[in-house]
Amino acid sequence: MKKGVLLVNLGSPDSTEVKDVKKYLDQFLMDERVIDVPYLLRAFLVKGIILNTRPKKSAAAYKKIWWKEGSPLIVLSKRLQNKIQENVSVPISLAMRYGNPSIETGLKELHDKGVTEVLLLPLYPQFAMATTETILVLAEKIRKEKFPSMEFTILPAFYNQKDYIRDLSNSIQKAVDTFEADYLLFSYHGVPERHIKKSDITQSHCKIDGSCCNTPSKAHEFCYRHQCYETTKQVATFLGLEEGKYSTSFQSRLGKDPWLQPYTDATIDGLAQKGIKNLAVVTPAFVSDCLETLEEIGMEAAHSFKENGGENFFNIPCLNDNDDWVKTLSRWVDQWALQPEV
Repeated sequence: MKKGVLLVNLGSPDSTEVKDVKKYLDQFLMDERVIDVPYLLRAFLVKGIILNTRPKKSAAAYKKIWWKEGSPLIVLSKRLQNKIQENVSVPISLAMRYGNPSIETGLKELHDKGVTEVLLLPLYPQFAMATTETILVLAEKIRKEKFPSMEFTILPAFYNQKDYIRDLSNSIQKAVDTFEADYLLFSYHGVPERHIKKSDITQSHCKIDGSCCNTPSKAHEFCYRHQCYETTKQVATFLGLEEGKYSTSFQSRLGKDPWLQPYTDATIDGLAQKGIKNLAVVTPAFVSDCLETLEEIGMEAAHSFKENGGENFFNIPCLNDNDDWVKTLSRWVDQWALQPEV
């Protein structure tokens, strides 16, 4: 069997034009694992309300962060793909869950190279229903329909893998070495609380009460909240962070249902109001900088921090195509690719 790898990231509109942003948001928000309500209600919310107002605002936000080469997330993901390809002997393809290049395109690219065994590598450190799970479900559907001779191996969530923790920690340390922060905030992408409970394979462990994430359970294998807090905990240990000088929060909530708390925007404003003058923020739910890191944190949150009394704000870059991170991913690929056939 010939092996190959499919890297999968979130995705991006093809351009900052409203029509392209609307098309992207339609695909994204109509995903039943993103807005997990019955189809008719989801269609009413998305097509009847959100797509009539949000695309214009989102297009304006994308214009603020768009690069000459295109979407930062796409550009950075391609750079990562190319660097890994230079280090390994198996073909590396790239796909996006939403937008282009599609998962079908990525699998076809591998199929055309004779690949029959694919390592699916979602570029998400933590598992979530609306990120990793939706990638795996769609990829399997496409495999069955278009590439039935292919076999998949899934790279599990790597939120606590020592190589990832080391690379993330070192990237944070490098950033704060140039910026004397009073406080370090770990801001993860938020999800509705019900997603956490839906992902609980024990159907009883997750209470979101401050204790369940610290109580050992099989549920943690698929618990986004636990995995976020564990990433923070392990990085804090690696860097020797002082208690009270860092914390975890959740950003990008949508709608009125309860999402994971504390909320990043309220946390940042509160830190400024409490006298924190120099704030650094890292976004470990992403490995590639994107709208949520560059605009929501790097621009909107930075502005709000200063409006509330803060002075200096540092948005720590994602791992992107960091050389150490490339070496780690390449090593993971090699470990899989060099396994003997069973």
